[in-house]
Amino acid sequence: MAQSIEARKISFQYQTNAGPVLAVKEASFTVAPTEFLCVLGPSGCGKTTILNMLAGFLTPTGGEILMDGKPISVREHNRGVVFQDFAQLFPWRTARQNVEFGLEMRGASKAERRETAQQFLKLVKLEKFADVYPHQLSGGMQQRIAIARALAYNPGVLLMDEPFAALDAMTRDEMQKQLTEVWQATRKTVVYITHNVAEAVFLADHVLVMAPHPGTIKARIPMALPRPRDPLSADFVALQRQVLANLSH
Repeated sequence: MAQSIEARKISFQYQTNAGPVLAVKEASFTVAPTEFLCVLGPSGCGKTTILNMLAGFLTPTGGEILMDGKPISVREHNRGVVFQDFAQLFPWRTARQNVEFGLEMRGASKAERRETAQQFLKLVKLEKFADVYPHQLSGGMQQRIAIARALAYNPGVLLMDEPFAALDAMTRDEMQKQLTEVWQATRKTVVYITHNVAEAVFLADHVLVMAPHPGTIKARIPMALPRPRDPLSADFVALQRQVLANLSH
């Protein structure tokens, strides 16, 4: 089941040799079940810090985060995370074995692991590459395997930290289309970090615009466009301009 998220005035302060640094200041937002939220902003605005707090990797130094009305716990397995780095896959495991990993940690039977992995490899259109190792796959294919792995153990929330940023433009465009299809098929709650305005407009139900120093939320903008979206349409371009206007003020 997709889960809701509520961040209540969350802050995070890093300790450095030069003194404390406030990375995120009193950020409040909600994400409805099955909603696709993009968090957009320049480098250093606290986007990844927010994602790490949602994942449970960091504990807010102020405020709280609720999922389905309950405080999050690091030990819970209700969140899947996909990073930018291709090295997130285990190089000694095949595509199928990578996708099976979370289920293996959960104690699922070999037959269940294999069936579930095959299902999600098919969802990301890589079922023919089940026995291939990561180094034999392109960057885009590796990210599709990472998405399949994150979804295979059925988390309520999928957290994605600029997963397509390292890809070339054509591959990134194709990955965005495929991610939309996967999200529509699974209806997970998604929080997606990006600094790319067009990507945010293409993917999101709502875009959360952040400002840096310290990281604060400037605006929440609804993306009232039907899917599939045409990046060359007048409505798409108008939404990009609206988002850019909020970024630059």
